[in-house]
Amino acid sequence: MGLLDRLRRRLPDSARPALGPEERVVAWATTSAGGYVVVTNHGFWLPDAGSRLGWHEIHKAVWSGRALTVSPARRVDVDGPVPVYADAAPVSHTLLDPDRVPVQVRDRVTRSVAYSSHHPVPGVRVVARRIPGTDGLTWAVRYDEGVDPAAPEVQQATAELVAQARAEIGE
Repeated sequence: MGLLDRLRRRLPDSARPALGPEERVVAWATTSAGGYVVVTNHGFWLPDAGSRLGWHEIHKAVWSGRALTVSPARRVDVDGPVPVYADAAPVSHTLLDPDRVPVQVRDRVTRSVAYSSHHPVPGVRVVARRIPGTDGLTWAVRYDEGVDPAAPEVQQATAELVAQARAEIGE
Protein backbone atom coordinates (compact mmCIF):
# COMPACT_ATOMS: atom_id res chain seq x y z
CA MET A 1 0.00 0.00 0.00
CA GLY A 2 1.46 3.35 -1.07
CA LEU A 3 1.50 6.60 0.86
CA LEU A 4 -1.49 8.00 -1.04
CA ASP A 5 -3.51 4.85 -0.36
CA ARG A 6 -2.69 5.13 3.34
CA LEU A 7 -3.74 8.76 3.39
CA ARG A 8 -7.06 7.81 1.72
CA ARG A 9 -7.70 4.89 4.07
CA ARG A 10 -9.93 6.33 6.75
CA LEU A 11 -11.72 4.71 9.67
CA PRO A 12 -15.47 5.18 9.19
CA ASP A 13 -16.98 7.63 11.67
CA SER A 14 -19.43 4.95 12.82
CA ALA A 15 -16.48 2.77 13.90
CA ARG A 16 -14.52 5.52 15.67
CA PRO A 17 -14.39 4.81 19.42
CA ALA A 18 -14.75 7.51 22.07
CA LEU A 19 -11.07 8.37 22.30
CA GLY A 20 -9.52 9.72 25.46
CA PRO A 21 -7.55 12.95 25.76
CA GLU A 22 -4.40 12.88 23.61
CA GLU A 23 -5.44 9.51 22.15
CA ARG A 24 -5.19 9.03 18.40
CA VAL A 25 -5.89 6.20 15.95
CA VAL A 26 -2.73 4.64 14.48
CA ALA A 27 -4.22 1.60 12.69
CA TRP A 28 -7.50 -0.24 12.23
CA ALA A 29 -8.96 -3.26 10.48
CA THR A 30 -12.35 -4.77 9.73
CA THR A 31 -13.13 -8.15 11.22
CA SER A 32 -14.84 -11.09 9.57
CA ALA A 33 -17.81 -10.46 11.90
CA GLY A 34 -18.25 -6.98 10.40
CA GLY A 35 -16.80 -5.00 13.30
CA TYR A 36 -13.58 -3.07 13.63
CA VAL A 37 -10.48 -3.41 15.76
CA VAL A 38 -8.87 -0.03 16.38
CA VAL A 39 -5.29 0.52 17.52
CA THR A 40 -4.48 3.81 19.23
CA ASN A 41 -1.43 5.16 20.98
CA HIS A 42 -3.17 4.23 24.28
CA GLY A 43 -4.50 0.76 23.53
CA PHE A 44 -6.51 -1.74 21.55
CA TRP A 45 -10.24 -1.16 21.03
CA LEU A 46 -12.27 -4.34 20.68
CA PRO A 47 -15.13 -4.54 18.16
CA ASP A 48 -18.52 -3.50 19.50
CA ALA A 49 -17.26 -3.62 23.10
CA GLY A 50 -16.93 0.11 23.54
CA SER A 51 -13.92 -0.55 25.69
CA ARG A 52 -10.18 -0.39 25.26
CA LEU A 53 -7.46 -2.66 26.53
CA GLY A 54 -4.46 -0.53 27.47
CA TRP A 55 -1.14 -1.83 26.19
CA HIS A 56 -0.16 -2.65 29.77
CA GLU A 57 -3.28 -4.83 30.06
CA ILE A 58 -2.29 -7.21 27.27
CA HIS A 59 -0.13 -10.15 28.33
CA LYS A 60 0.26 -11.64 24.89
CA ALA A 61 -0.77 -11.02 21.29
CA VAL A 62 -0.42 -13.58 18.49
CA TRP A 63 -0.90 -12.99 14.76
CA SER A 64 -1.60 -16.15 12.73
CA GLY A 65 -1.60 -14.40 9.37
CA ARG A 66 -5.40 -14.17 9.47
CA ALA A 67 -6.47 -13.94 13.10
CA LEU A 68 -5.21 -11.69 15.87
CA THR A 69 -5.52 -13.26 19.32
CA VAL A 70 -5.03 -11.05 22.36
CA SER A 71 -4.67 -12.39 25.91
CA PRO A 72 -5.76 -9.65 28.28
CA ALA A 73 -4.85 -9.43 31.95
CA ARG A 74 -7.34 -9.63 34.78
CA ARG A 75 -6.55 -8.39 38.25
CA VAL A 76 -6.66 -11.01 40.97
CA ASP A 77 -7.48 -9.71 44.42
CA VAL A 78 -4.58 -10.96 46.53
CA ASP A 79 -2.83 -8.96 49.23
CA GLY A 80 0.82 -8.49 48.47
CA PRO A 81 3.56 -6.04 47.59
CA VAL A 82 2.13 -5.21 44.11
CA PRO A 83 -1.03 -6.01 42.14
CA VAL A 84 -1.41 -9.61 40.99
CA TYR A 85 -2.63 -10.40 37.47
CA ALA A 86 -3.62 -13.56 35.63
CA ASP A 87 -4.56 -14.25 32.03
CA ALA A 88 -8.18 -13.59 31.12
CA ALA A 89 -9.83 -15.52 28.31
CA PRO A 90 -8.12 -14.81 24.97
CA VAL A 91 -10.01 -12.73 22.43
CA SER A 92 -9.58 -13.61 18.76
CA HIS A 93 -10.62 -11.72 15.64
CA THR A 94 -10.11 -12.65 12.00
CA LEU A 95 -8.96 -9.49 10.20
CA LEU A 96 -10.06 -9.05 6.59
CA ASP A 97 -7.49 -6.37 5.73
CA PRO A 98 -5.04 -6.26 8.64
CA ASP A 99 -3.00 -3.34 7.28
CA ARG A 100 -0.63 -2.29 10.10
CA VAL A 101 -2.72 -3.65 13.00
CA PRO A 102 -0.59 -6.77 13.81
CA VAL A 103 2.69 -4.83 13.69
CA GLN A 104 1.33 -1.96 15.76
CA VAL A 105 -0.09 -4.32 18.40
CA ARG A 106 3.18 -6.26 18.67
CA ASP A 107 5.32 -3.13 18.85
CA ARG A 108 3.14 -1.32 21.38
CA VAL A 109 2.71 -4.30 23.72
CA THR A 110 6.47 -4.91 23.59
CA ARG A 111 7.29 -1.24 24.23
CA SER A 112 4.98 -1.15 27.23
CA VAL A 113 7.21 -3.68 29.02
CA ALA A 114 10.05 -1.92 30.82
CA TYR A 115 11.12 -4.90 32.91
CA SER A 116 10.18 -8.58 33.01
CA SER A 117 11.82 -11.40 34.91
CA HIS A 118 10.59 -14.90 35.70
CA HIS A 119 11.65 -16.61 38.92
CA PRO A 120 11.01 -20.39 39.06
CA VAL A 121 11.07 -20.21 42.87
CA PRO A 122 8.49 -19.22 44.02
CA GLY A 123 7.00 -19.30 40.50
CA VAL A 124 6.42 -15.63 39.77
CA ARG A 125 7.00 -13.17 36.94
CA VAL A 126 7.81 -9.62 38.05
CA VAL A 127 6.84 -7.01 35.45
CA ALA A 128 7.09 -3.23 35.16
CA ARG A 129 4.95 -1.63 32.45
CA ARG A 130 4.65 1.83 30.96
CA ILE A 131 1.14 3.27 30.80
CA PRO A 132 0.50 6.06 28.28
CA GLY A 133 -0.25 9.32 30.05
CA THR A 134 1.22 8.11 33.36
CA ASP A 135 4.62 9.02 34.74
CA GLY A 136 6.86 6.23 35.96
CA LEU A 137 6.34 2.51 35.84
CA THR A 138 3.51 0.33 37.11
CA TRP A 139 4.65 -2.89 38.78
CA ALA A 140 2.74 -6.16 38.85
CA VAL A 141 3.28 -9.88 39.28
CA ARG A 142 1.89 -13.00 37.62
CA TYR A 143 2.13 -16.32 39.41
CA ASP A 144 2.72 -19.63 37.68
CA GLU A 145 -0.13 -22.11 37.66
CA GLY A 146 -0.38 -23.97 40.96
CA VAL A 147 1.36 -21.30 43.06
CA ASP A 148 -0.57 -20.10 46.11
CA PRO A 149 -0.05 -16.31 46.11
CA ALA A 150 -1.54 -16.05 49.62
CA ALA A 151 1.11 -18.32 51.16
CA PRO A 152 3.32 -16.25 53.50
CA GLU A 153 6.57 -17.63 52.05
CA VAL A 154 5.40 -16.78 48.50
CA GLN A 155 4.44 -13.24 49.54
CA GLN A 156 7.80 -12.76 51.29
CA ALA A 157 9.77 -14.01 48.28
CA THR A 158 7.65 -11.88 45.95
CA ALA A 159 8.25 -8.74 48.02
CA GLU A 160 12.01 -9.38 47.92
CA LEU A 161 12.00 -10.01 44.17
CA VAL A 162 10.00 -6.84 43.45
CA ALA A 163 12.33 -4.77 45.66
CA GLN A 164 15.34 -6.32 43.90
CA ALA A 165 13.87 -5.55 40.46
CA ARG A 166 13.14 -1.94 41.41
CA ALA A 167 16.69 -1.50 42.70
CA GLU A 168 18.07 -3.13 39.54
CA ILE A 169 16.48 -0.50 37.29
CA GLY A 170 17.09 2.35 39.71
CA GLU A 171 13.53 3.05 40.76
